[in-house]
Amino acid sequence: MFKQSPRHQSLTIVIPALNEEEAIGGTISRCLEESEYIKQQAGLDHVEIVVVSDGSTDRTPEIASEFDGVKVIVFEKNRGYGAAIKEGWRQGSGTLVGFLDADGTCNPKFFADMCRLCIEQSADVALGSRLGPESEMPPIRQLGNRIYALMLGFLCGQHITDTASGMRVVRRSSLEDLYPLPDGLHFTPSMSARAMLNNLRVMETPMTYAERIGESKLSVFHDGIRFFKTIMSGVLCFRPEKLFLMGFSVCMMLLLFMAAHPVEYYFKNNRLEEWMIYRFSACSILGSLSLLLLFATGLTNRMARLSRRRADANTFWAGLVGTVARGPVLLGLAGTLSLATLIFWWPGIAEFATTGKVNMHWSRLLAGSFTLFSAVQAGIFCVLVKVADVWIAQRASAEENERQILPMTAREEEPGMLSAAA
Repeated sequence: MFKQSPRHQSLTIVIPALNEEEAIGGTISRCLEESEYIKQQAGLDHVEIVVVSDGSTDRTPEIASEFDGVKVIVFEKNRGYGAAIKEGWRQGSGTLVGFLDADGTCNPKFFADMCRLCIEQSADVALGSRLGPESEMPPIRQLGNRIYALMLGFLCGQHITDTASGMRVVRRSSLEDLYPLPDGLHFTPSMSARAMLNNLRVMETPMTYAERIGESKLSVFHDGIRFFKTIMSGVLCFRPEKLFLMGFSVCMMLLLFMAAHPVEYYFKNNRLEEWMIYRFSACSILGSLSLLLLFATGLTNRMARLSRRRADANTFWAGLVGTVARGPVLLGLAGTLSLATLIFWWPGIAEFATTGKVNMHWSRLLAGSFTLFSAVQAGIFCVLVKVADVWIAQRASAEENERQILPMTAREEEPGMLSAAA
């Protein structure tokens, strides 16, 4: 295996292949031909090529083995596109790890541009965008890629054009923030989602894309649904509070729109019309839903600390809500809302106590019901936040114990190892 000093930069190119006997030879040849160009343009010391035959039943592994200087890994059974790439990376030695599809669609010379992005601009993930004017990608796949790119850009504030690019380079040191990644064909969109949602630096460079050699293994419909689920899984793992915060914003805008006229009318006339009960009821429902989503934003922001999310992946508004949604604040809010309920309902309570009847205006009943329900919500979320804090503390304690035990175990094993060596 190639040895390198910390200052050296090298690239491992993995070519996952499943029954690609028609294309694999040409893809490997192009990689070997462009290796020197990639080294010179990107300032690399070494480029290695690893072919992973993912349960191929044709001559793919035999053809790959004919090339000198190419490492071939053979899976006896199909384990998946992503599994092949990860195994190639595991057995490779590069400080940068990359891959390209074996079907001949991508030109390996673009690895030079991607490596420069990682080295010179500190990109964690550099990928080739296949959606340029010279792209030969089928229109339906181009449309799907653009939709997923817009979805990811909206959710995380970064923008890339090709979320499922089959050619990219990754810093090996960044893999810790990307893993775990799936074994199947949704490996690439999952990587894009995890990288962007986890606040890694993702950059892309335009590249050519040719019509593939042989039959495609991608199903536009089924894999499109899988890609969508992958993106949503990434959101729930790294930015779960984002969904709730968006829901809160939508509910609050609807609430303000619905409440504007009744509020204006009340301040002008010091009364409410009977027909406004419908708007009042809608506002009460929207207010309760808004508060529920706001509490959920704070709770999930806290729970996300249990995942592998980077500390700088927190967004400003979600972090602000997470800071406010703490136990003492929630308890104080629950007490205030309970007091507000008593104030709204007190005329009716006093009247019932003295006359046995209630003629209180419906607006007080609805307002008090809203504040009472909100107080209960605040109390419940206070308990849930406490549970999350206990889990976080237990995990931190377990990690600290592991850090203390591992060095001790190493010290205990050292004498035995010395005596065995003697």
